[in-house]
Amino acid sequence: MPNPIVECIPNFSEARRPEVVEAIMDVIAAVDGVNILDRHSDMDHNRTVITLVGKPEGVEEAAFQAIAKAGELIDLDQHQGEHPRIGATDVVPFVPISGISMVECVEMARRLGKRVGEGLKIPVYLYEEAATQPDRVNLENIRRGQYETLKQELGKNPAREPDFGPSSLTGAGATVIGARQPLIAYNVYLTTDDVAIANKIARVIRQSSGGLRYVKAMGVLVEGLAQVSMNLTNFRRTSMARVVEMIRREASRYGVSVHHSELVGLVPNEALVDAAVWYMQMDQFEPDQVLETRLYATAAQPQEGPVSDEDQGFLEALASGDPTPGGGSAAAYGAAMAASLVAMVGRVTVGKKKYVEVEAEMWRMIEEATELQLAMRAAVQKDAQAFEGYMKARRLPQNTNQQKSERIQAIQAASINAAEVPLHVARHALQILQLALKAAELGNINAISDAGSAAAFAKAALEGAGLNVCINLLGLEEEPEPARMLTELRTLEKQAAKLSQALNTVLNERGGLDLS
Repeated sequence: MPNPIVECIPNFSEARRPEVVEAIMDVIAAVDGVNILDRHSDMDHNRTVITLVGKPEGVEEAAFQAIAKAGELIDLDQHQGEHPRIGATDVVPFVPISGISMVECVEMARRLGKRVGEGLKIPVYLYEEAATQPDRVNLENIRRGQYETLKQELGKNPAREPDFGPSSLTGAGATVIGARQPLIAYNVYLTTDDVAIANKIARVIRQSSGGLRYVKAMGVLVEGLAQVSMNLTNFRRTSMARVVEMIRREASRYGVSVHHSELVGLVPNEALVDAAVWYMQMDQFEPDQVLETRLYATAAQPQEGPVSDEDQGFLEALASGDPTPGGGSAAAYGAAMAASLVAMVGRVTVGKKKYVEVEAEMWRMIEEATELQLAMRAAVQKDAQAFEGYMKARRLPQNTNQQKSERIQAIQAASINAAEVPLHVARHALQILQLALKAAELGNINAISDAGSAAAFAKAALEGAGLNVCINLLGLEEEPEPARMLTELRTLEKQAAKLSQALNTVLNERGGLDLS
């Protein structure tokens, strides 16, 4: 798999104070692995659009830092501009570029939304692919009445309740976060200052008024000229050339023409090639006739395989003659794989019409599984470190009676600590097993065997972790804390056995799989 690359295009309600825009860009640039590709500031709109790309975790962090900085420096109570807005950071879309799916971008939007809502106390609405309600798919529905109306209605009108964060506004306003396909922000200027003409043309071309599909448009006055301001949400279905020609034709009805046009942010190369092909009538054109396209395809190197360097290193270390990593780390690794499979089942379920009734529950399952996976990956190292602590205790001197006593106490403490890590893994493995059952019951039927595999890995992880708990507490069974830990382990094992029986029933009834 190629390294995942995601694009983020946050829109900020500021353009007239360059020092504020620079401060926002500085916090973005400070995040490792993130590149700023473009900045577009419009004085009339009083709005800045920044385009950044990078690895998902970096882009997500950069977006959070930018929202925080904008919230500090921009006050919507003092803001004026032509463009509709409800927040200092008005909208933050994530766009999958390569090696990342739309579902994963939706997860990014949900994580960021929760973090912004809880950490910054800014109301957050999810839109487009991340929308939790049908009427919030379209940004204009969320932004209805702008900041001023939202300020009056929030906390009073249930329909305006945010997905995350408080039901009240500060000067930072609210933020709309989501995931979407590539969008082209495109403006066409007319040879007139009559905004009424631009509004009439916008009404004709936009989808909501019966015009072209995938076109959102409005008329505004910018730099003394009437402008048709647009978002083209699917350039493959409605091309830029078709939009411009329709505007040109409608403008001629009012005795005006196209003065010039502009892009806000970046545009996919394919969109411009499509426009060139349309205007030049190159009916036999093939995409790989573009020199740069052919060069890029030639330069792209295939990946060696699905195993990452990190995973390969762990497997090689596990097979070495060293005592660490050992069975405890392997159990944690198995639990992490189980959690990953649960998340995968969720991801192939969300977005499917057949499973719309369980989508909210699937999203919660994905989030829980992702957190558990991270916890289990961390436990891989923690188990090895705990064993090293045990070995360090055993190497303590024992030349005197006091040293012998201190050594025994240190070994017992280290043994209990070494048992706590696999017990922690066992607890989490049970949680993963519970999620696997939910995945089997509610998830995409085509992935039911993956849910069963997740359960098998989780159960094996619990059993492997249990063995490590027992070996670390060997000889200490009568001590209060070890006795409590062993009792908890037996309880976890009994609960796992019941879940396994329930899972086998589901696999049989829903998927025709008999594992008994």
